[in-house]
This record gives sequence, C-alpha cells and structure tokens, in this order.
Amino acid sequence: MSSDSAIKVENLSKCYQIYDKPHDRLLQMLARGRKQYFRDFWALKDVSFEVKKGETVGIIGRNGSGKSTLLQLICGTLNPTGGSIQINGRIAALLELGSGFNAEFTGRENVYINGVILGLSQEEVNARYDDIAAFADIGDFIDQPVKTYSTGMVVRLAFAVIAHVRADLLVIDEALAVGDTIFVQKCMRFLRHFMQTGTVLFASHDIGAIQALCGRAVWLSNGKTMANGDAKSVADQYLKYVYEQQQGQGLASGSGIAKKPPQAGSRAVFERGNMRSRFTNATSLRNDIEIFEFDENAPGFGLGEVSILDVAIIDLLGKPLTRVVGGEMVALQIRLISSRPIANPVVGFVFKDRLGQSLFSENTFLYFRSEPYVLETNEPMTIRFSFQMPTLQKGEYTIDVAVAEGTQTEHVQHLWAHDILTLASVSSSLSKGLVGIPIDEVELLTDRFHLRASEAGH
Repeated sequence: MSSDSAIKVENLSKCYQIYDKPHDRLLQMLARGRKQYFRDFWALKDVSFEVKKGETVGIIGRNGSGKSTLLQLICGTLNPTGGSIQINGRIAALLELGSGFNAEFTGRENVYINGVILGLSQEEVNARYDDIAAFADIGDFIDQPVKTYSTGMVVRLAFAVIAHVRADLLVIDEALAVGDTIFVQKCMRFLRHFMQTGTVLFASHDIGAIQALCGRAVWLSNGKTMANGDAKSVADQYLKYVYEQQQGQGLASGSGIAKKPPQAGSRAVFERGNMRSRFTNATSLRNDIEIFEFDENAPGFGLGEVSILDVAIIDLLGKPLTRVVGGEMVALQIRLISSRPIANPVVGFVFKDRLGQSLFSENTFLYFRSEPYVLETNEPMTIRFSFQMPTLQKGEYTIDVAVAEGTQTEHVQHLWAHDILTLASVSSSLSKGLVGIPIDEVELLTDRFHLRASEAGH
C-alpha cells in the first residue's frame, strides 16, 4: 500500500448463508457438512478500488447493491469472506442510524463511549465535549436516554461526534437523508471544510449529491463493481442503467439528431397559449412553495457591524408572502442596518438546496457600481431583488444573505448569514434537474402540422 493511499480494497467479498426455514440451521449443524441446508448470498463479490489521501469518493447503487456492506467491512464492523482491506489513518464513520449508540444510555454517555471507540482518550473527549454538544444542538436531551430521541436527534449527535474526533477518513452512509435542512447545511459546510485536507467515502442514492461532493465514484450492482471513475461519467452510466431497468433495454446514448430536420408544415397551426401553466396550476403538479419566518438567530460570520433586520419574499405590491407558486414574479427583500458608515455596500444572496449546493445567486455590485453611495450609521436600508421564482423539486431550500464592502473579488465581509430564510417545495411538476426555468414557447413541427404552446399566450 503506497503512502498516498488512504483506503485500498482488493478482491473484497462477503457471503451470507441464507436459510429458508429457522430449523434448517439446526439441521445444518447436525448434518456436519454431509448436506447443505442453506444457499449462499454474495453481498459483495471481488470488489477492488483505491482511495487516495484527500479524495472524496462516492459509492452509488440501488438498495441491495452492497453499499452498506462495503462500508461496514471498511470500518471493521463486519469481517470479509475473502479479499483484503488496508486503511491508512484514523477512520470515523456514520453508518446505519444509531449504530454504535446504546439506546439505554444518555446522549452524554454515548458521546464518551463513541469517542473512546473512535480512538480518543477520556481527557480528549472532556476537552471536546462542549463543542460536540453545541454542534449537535439537542438541548437538554443530551442527558436523556437515546431511546427517547427522534431520528433527527440521533443523526445530530452521531455526526457531532465524528466531526470532532479529528479523523483522517470519514465514512458516511446515507445517514444525512433524515436530517433537517438547517442541520444538513451545517454538516455539508463541515464536510466541505474537511474535504480540503481529509478523505471522505460517501454512499448515497442522491446522484446530485455524489456529483456535487465527489471527484470519483464507484457504482455497485448486485455486489459487483459496475464502474469506477470520475463522478459524472459513473453517475451518467448509473442513471442510464436505472432508466433501462424501469423502461426496458435499448435507451439511446447518442444525441438523437435527425438526419433531415423537420420542416414547418402549413397544414395546421394550433395555438395553446399558457396551456402548461393553466394545466399544472389546476392540479397537484402545481409547484407550491411554503416560506417560513425569517431566522433572526441564523448562524454566520463577519465583522459584526451590520445587522439584518428582516428577510422576506414579497409580491409585486410589497406584501410579505407565506406561500408562492413556482413561476410567479416575486422579490427577495432584505432590510439591514449598520453601526458605522459603509461606502457602496455589496449586498447579495445565495439560494441553496438541502445539500448546500448553490442554485442561483445575485448581488448589488454590478447594478450600482457607477452610482456611489454611503450607508450611514444606524440608517436602515432595504434591498429588493425581483425575479421569477423558478420551479423547484420537492424538498427544502434555504437562502444565505451577505453584506460586504469593496468589490466582488476584493472586499471586507461585514456579514454572511447562513440559512436565514427557509422554503419548502411541497409539490412540483419538475421531474429532473435542480430547478425549472421559465420556457417562453415550445413548438412541435412535422410536414402535416405545427403545434405551438406559448406561456405568454401568443
């Protein structure tokens, strides 16, 4: 194993003996090898790959593909049937929900137990306990038995522990899927910081998360390696495979460009103005988005000279909204105040999904760079960004707000507030992509007819 390798897996296999009936186990013991009452199930078969130090590698595959088995073998909670695993460095893992926790013990007791299991001394756990409790942020439940916790609280405590053991390698298996959006954002910020120097092995069904976080990916299917390479190419192969399983073999991989482009026919032209919006907005496919209250205690950083008074999404008449439909014109309104004069403050926002991926953002710099102004001491300022709310996938989203002084490339950060506003898309017509953009017109053309659907109605 080379010195720059963090994990090396060679011909790794794991076989389970499956008994159809409980009493077959007893018969197998009595048979003493003369007859076999079980069948072999290979959860993994000859899997090999290597993870270099500093890499973030994703493990993808459907349920039952062997992802969790692989991670448990790497972490040492399972023994392999064949092959070898070499680990270089201290490893910390977040595997099955609640694994490693004793449900009868309190959160505090489990912190100490898990800290010792992960290689810390009691003195080291003592020194880090306050930071662990603050990261978990479960309040007085820290001194209650873990069996009284919700699933989200268990994840909070488990992640808080592995985030503070100062491991060289992090292994994470789907656990963040049950966390609330604000905590997942916190975890993703930690992961991105850890990824600058550490090694991460990350298993997930979420292809978007794999591509956003990982440089490489390994695709498992029925316990075997199907692909191993850069995250995008592996994700593309996996997605094609999933569609083939759902829709049958033979999905095209090419561009689908016809040899002869269709000509616009003149036999019939049908106008369907705003048809799609009218249809989706009258059904359960309408993109209903809930808007929660501004979080005045949102975490952040900066010099601390600027305070956010309010953040809201408003309609065109300036009325704060608690619900909006994807595609509507809205404005993001930010109200702030400064404890000292700031010349030409740059105010911006970032719209993020639950994994912390930036979906879109904007700031005031380019709009007002030729119109100098000064925000005076204790002078309230209101900033409004007007835009058409994109169609969103179902799920939760957050908005960061930032205030700086200078330019976009060189500036002093007065404030960056994380997750200051939360939105929840509760229904959507969007099936793929991170967001849906407004389409002005769609046309279908053959030699016989010309169909045109226009959102503008003309």
